Amino acid sequence: MVKFGWLSPVIGNRWSDFQPIVIKQCEVILPEVAPHFDSVWIADHFYGFDAPSDPFLEAWTTLTWIAAKFPDVELCHHVLGHGYRPPALTAKMASTLQVLSGNRFTLGIGAGWREEEYLAYGYEFPKPSIRFKQLEEVVEICRLMWSNLDPSYEGNYFRIEHASAPPLPDVAPRVCIGAAGEKIGLPLAAKLGDGWNTTWRGKLETYRRKRDIVLENIEKWDRHKSDVEFCLTIERALPVGDTESQEFLEFLNMLVAEGVDHFVLDFGNPDHADDALRFIEEVMGPLRKSYNEIIS
Repeated sequence: MVKFGWLSPVIGNRWSDFQPIVIKQCEVILPEVAPHFDSVWIADHFYGFDAPSDPFLEAWTTLTWIAAKFPDVELCHHVLGHGYRPPALTAKMASTLQVLSGNRFTLGIGAGWREEEYLAYGYEFPKPSIRFKQLEEVVEICRLMWSNLDPSYEGNYFRIEHASAPPLPDVAPRVCIGAAGEKIGLPLAAKLGDGWNTTWRGKLETYRRKRDIVLENIEKWDRHKSDVEFCLTIERALPVGDTESQEFLEFLNMLVAEGVDHFVLDFGNPDHADDALRFIEEVMGPLRKSYNEIIS
């Protein structure tokens, strides 16, 4: 099954009159298009990129708000920086949202990258190798706290002692590792992830190389490709007209052939739902139909 995610920007900037884009999308776009998408994704930062004064809604609060508004879509962050929150708190928040959403939450998480933001908020920002070792412990703590009523853990970086987090979810959240680094991040995603997310950078050979590293490490850990959902974020405007729709369809078909399971689509700041509905009809529909014909 090919899946489609809608990435809704929580940022506000000069192109949105400094209003968080997700608020407008939840008012005028997602009510019409969310029923056709499989998931909604929200980024995790604290302030904007053009200027620190640009609004940027907090990721957990926003995704919980969306969960209540749209009860039929999966929910994921794109992606949490693990260093922004203590591991046990992350585990507790994740299990709570999983329970409240009816098992629709996936923990999208990574090692973080925006050093200035970490330091501004008083958080440590160690070198990448350390951050990924910490990420591995975070995932281990989360899975332990989701499945054990009396969990304790002693790692090199984090520890918990009898860190009960009731109510435990009936279904543990899936974990999607956001990573692009070929030496540490991609092997870790293959080892730990129920999903792997990276961003399309415009070159097929680049994606293939990263994909193959993940596949090689999946085999190394005696796992199967089907154990890991391959998610690819694409930043691209919605198509306008039949020609652009056909080009978009051919582009996504090519990526499905390369093993992509779940497209995470960042369409920016569309003014209305019309172009998104065209995308659903002229791109998503035909792609899903052709995929179903292939596997049937």
